[in-house]
Amino acid sequence: MIAKRLLAVLPLSLVLGACAIHQNVTPVAGVDGKQICVVLNPKVFNEGFLKSYENALTRKGFEVKELPVDSSLIECSLVSTYTANWYWDLAMYMNYAEIKVYSNAKPVGEAIYDSRHGSANLGKFIKADVKINELVNQLFPAGAQGAGNAAPLRTTGEAAK
Repeated sequence: MIAKRLLAVLPLSLVLGACAIHQNVTPVAGVDGKQICVVLNPKVFNEGFLKSYENALTRKGFEVKELPVDSSLIECSLVSTYTANWYWDLAMYMNYAEIKVYSNAKPVGEAIYDSRHGSANLGKFIKADVKINELVNQLFPAGAQGAGNAAPLRTTGEAAK
């Protein structure tokens, strides 16, 4: 009797397991300074991702400076790279996001959201802005060191006008 129940449940658990959404965050510890440089990724066609990422960093007390796509990881003491993909399945949704953080060109943190294998999982239809904010909160639990309540300055890779 128990064997029959296990045989009946096994295929269902395999199907549901194949529809998993994964999220893994390695938090950044001991952030040095308030400025973080973000290397622009022109392969991320959704401009809202970068805006959401920068806004989340600003809320954590960082001053965000954009760097051109070909920038080195040693341009700033704290540098971040990102990638994200969207997919269509009844609606457009963010199916993958990866944020990496480097301190003095050494990896110090990473956040990955992956719903590429969540085909039957309706949890994949998330608001990207909310998910990005969640990833940043987990990635930088302490925020920018010494940021206080000062209004951060957002700069771009272009010269000040």
